[in-house]
Amino acid sequence: MRIPILSYLCYIDEDGFIFVVDRLKELIKYKGYQVPPAELEALLLTHPEIDDCVVIPFPDKDLGQFPMAYVVRKNGSGLTEKDVMDFVSKQVAPYKRIRRVVFIGSVPKNLSGKILRKDLIQLATSKL
Repeated sequence: MRIPILSYLCYIDEDGFIFVVDRLKELIKYKGYQVPPAELEALLLTHPEIDDCVVIPFPDKDLGQFPMAYVVRKNGSGLTEKDVMDFVSKQVAPYKRIRRVVFIGSVPKNLSGKILRKDLIQLATSKL
């Protein structure tokens, strides 16, 4: 089977096997720029007070979409929405900044461990 590598996030192990770990299809379109949620999630997970996270596209009539983060804080953390946004904004280009943060108890995943992004997108947009 042929797989177009450009639309997948892969790695090659020391034995030469290719492992597909994610799809790049889930890009956020911010003012014509493409923002990969996986990049922002990897950055957020480096924060010492963040246990887990997921970044989704949030619709906006002027911008198209902007990055929104659902964040699971570590126990006893006093992390705020501003803390999260400042942490990211210092390390990424302006168009990749997270514009909204919601704290949740856990990231919803299916039985195989895949993040249920569609559920979080639906939750975020249901209040519009």
